[in-house]
Amino acid sequence: MQSEIARVVLLVTQALEQIGIPYAVGGSLASSLHGVMRATLDADIVADVQLAHIPTLVAALAQEFYADDGMIREAIVHHSSFNLIHYETAFKVDIFIRKLRPFDQMQLERRQPSVITADPDRSVYVTSPEDTILAKLEWYRLGGEVSERQWRDILGVLKVRAGDLDLAYLRTWANELQVADLLARALDEK
Repeated sequence: MQSEIARVVLLVTQALEQIGIPYAVGGSLASSLHGVMRATLDADIVADVQLAHIPTLVAALAQEFYADDGMIREAIVHHSSFNLIHYETAFKVDIFIRKLRPFDQMQLERRQPSVITADPDRSVYVTSPEDTILAKLEWYRLGGEVSERQWRDILGVLKVRAGDLDLAYLRTWANELQVADLLARALDEK
């Protein structure tokens, strides 16, 4: 992972950990760590941020990030997302509030530590390869099934992690998320 991106992601994840907010890095960063590396313009993090966390979270991030407490409150209430903008680099971190559906809970339960910088080794929690694939399949469907980047990310994780994936888990949740047809297509193409 690029050192600047890793540094910014670590600033956010360290704040989440210090406050005790469960999180998992997802999106293109997770697919790069599990599959084929690609450049990205932002970082996506699924987190279980609660209203009571807002003052502490904003204070923990205030020196390094633009963080709007009103936007965070709205995201929590609506189970949507908010973003943090790193002042120095303008790198954006999107925080997706955990939805009240079982898949979002599974992403946090199945998260895995992953080293994102060396010397010294620094780790963050990342969505599992299976959950990364499933989330990307869902985003691909929601985006009208036209994003070549999303599709390449999916195929990259499937190829790199081929022998390690829990296919039964993938198929079960693909049915639940209504992306079973896309999973079958991706498994054929890999």
